[in-house]
Amino acid sequence: MRNGNEKTDIEMPRIVADERRVPPQWALLERRLFDALNQAAVEFANRYAREDGTLVWRGDWPGMDGSDDPYEGFMYLSLLYTLGGSDEAYRLARRIYEGITWQWTQYGQIHREFDAYYDWMHHGEGYLFFYFLGLTDPASLKDRQRAERFARMYTGEDPEAPNYDPERKLIRSPITGSRGPRFEMTEEDWVTHREVLDDYHAPFEDIPGVDFASGKCPWSDDEIYPRIIQAMNERMAKGDVPLNLNATSLIAHACMYSGDESLRRWVEEYVGVWAERARNNGGVIPDNVGLSGEIGEYLDGKWWGGYYGWRWPHGFLTIIEPVLNGAMNAVLLTGDMKHLDMARGQIDEMWKRGREENGQWVVPHKHYDGGWTDFKPANPLYPIYLWYTSMEDEDLDRVLRVSVPEHSTYVDVPTQSGTGKNGKNTKHFNANWMPWFEYIRGERADYPERILEANFELMNRQLAKMRSEAGDPRQWIGEGPWAEDINGIHKWQEMCPVYFEGLLQLTLGAPMHLSHGGLQHARVRYFDAERRRPGLPEDVAALVEKLEKDGMRLTLVNVSLFEAREVVVQAGSFGEHAFESAAVLNEAGEETARHEIGGKYVRIRLLPGAGATLDIRMSRYANRPSYDTPWRKTADGPAPIAGRPGYEA
Repeated sequence: MRNGNEKTDIEMPRIVADERRVPPQWALLERRLFDALNQAAVEFANRYAREDGTLVWRGDWPGMDGSDDPYEGFMYLSLLYTLGGSDEAYRLARRIYEGITWQWTQYGQIHREFDAYYDWMHHGEGYLFFYFLGLTDPASLKDRQRAERFARMYTGEDPEAPNYDPERKLIRSPITGSRGPRFEMTEEDWVTHREVLDDYHAPFEDIPGVDFASGKCPWSDDEIYPRIIQAMNERMAKGDVPLNLNATSLIAHACMYSGDESLRRWVEEYVGVWAERARNNGGVIPDNVGLSGEIGEYLDGKWWGGYYGWRWPHGFLTIIEPVLNGAMNAVLLTGDMKHLDMARGQIDEMWKRGREENGQWVVPHKHYDGGWTDFKPANPLYPIYLWYTSMEDEDLDRVLRVSVPEHSTYVDVPTQSGTGKNGKNTKHFNANWMPWFEYIRGERADYPERILEANFELMNRQLAKMRSEAGDPRQWIGEGPWAEDINGIHKWQEMCPVYFEGLLQLTLGAPMHLSHGGLQHARVRYFDAERRRPGLPEDVAALVEKLEKDGMRLTLVNVSLFEAREVVVQAGSFGEHAFESAAVLNEAGEETARHEIGGKYVRIRLLPGAGATLDIRMSRYANRPSYDTPWRKTADGPAPIAGRPGYEA
């Protein structure tokens, strides 16, 4: 998609692939999957969005929750384009992002184009869409200016949103946004979640009228509900929590547009502050820090019991995911692997508190006033992210020591976004991180074909759901009660057919992003050299077959017998890595040529019906990450718009 603002080609090494290859099954499946996803994206958007990008839904929606769900439902339209999806998918992504932002502004959840106030589990989910747009066009004025403006809401520079205390280096509440910290929540803020939260245990163990031991809390009881809100305001609503580490993705996102050194320092300092808090707490990260910086300030000195912390509602999940996001973002911006130590520490602290049950090692996932509890098998997903980032043996050992349940080892076709009946995490219909890990380490030779077939099966199921009566958005529109409609706000995710976990894993050589606010890290990404846009060119398939600390193996195939194609391969999602050299291997695995690269780009011309396998040597985290492409840089875009004094957006 060219608009006349591109720079001329930068110089980069060029490799010509001329070995004729019969397209392997995985390559044909990839190209068929792209075609199907492009069609599914259009049908999905036409089913649920109006011409102006707003969604066919209710005329009103109360409470603070909500905008994250529609953003999540449509976010993969932009990521599909980045992989090589159609221009139409990109146009739809842009239109619907704007439509959702406007619509939820009218409902009242969004203010100044950002959530007015909510927690960073939900901010993290919702703003994945925004982060993925960064990979589409680095010179987009709207994207760049929004990113920098949103970041200021969390660096202490926005007087209307004083979410951050730069002196104590803490985010001032678990509930923050464009209106600033929400120190006192109202009953209306939580109204859409009351019946849902009935099935969770209570936020505290001493709420009058609530039997904590029952594992349930009657939020829908009109007498008890005000007590819950009062207790949360007194003990949870002020001060910092680990969940806020998800904000580092927003700051890193802005930094990759501007290159602003102060944003890089903010991420490094904020991650460092939480690492220090963990050290001061005997290694376990505390889940609540008061406005003075004191651990347990509003919980009688207890380091547990904070908002989305060790006790309520999810325990370890909403500790380790933000810790990992913060650590990976700090490594991305600095190249310093020391930032992974805090995440390693939390995994190790739980491991050493584990015990054997029925011949299996189980670890605690929650901490109540009576001590550690909720023992269950460790999830290998989190050490996989550590290993993927560090490529160190110590992190590989953290993966391999886990007894992986059988349901996590086979190629899965998820039936829902969330947690399956067997306890497996299938958020955003991504479920195959363990089989991919085994494949990338040299096992499961048939994984590429199996996962792509699973992607087709998932899309087929999702299209059937979407086309059914249950998929008709007019069936979801009611006037309450909210217990029925709260499920309606998740319908876009449940009906979406644009899911492509396997396609991303195979082409980018990476696991899917962490679901609660993770940037899409990758070993490589691609650009169409002729059309000067993100993604694999038409007819080109890619397979990352092997990852090493200082290298990788990549196969590229042109399935067209009639047209040559040219692809630019970039080292890292954000150009953070650097290629050193590439050996070209034929189908027999014999080296036929060697090329010095010495940069983050290499251009490969694939003759009709040709392919090449590249054994690449590289330096990881050698470059400052950015959203620049081979032809466009963030600096190429228009100058930021300055508003009238006192009337800025």
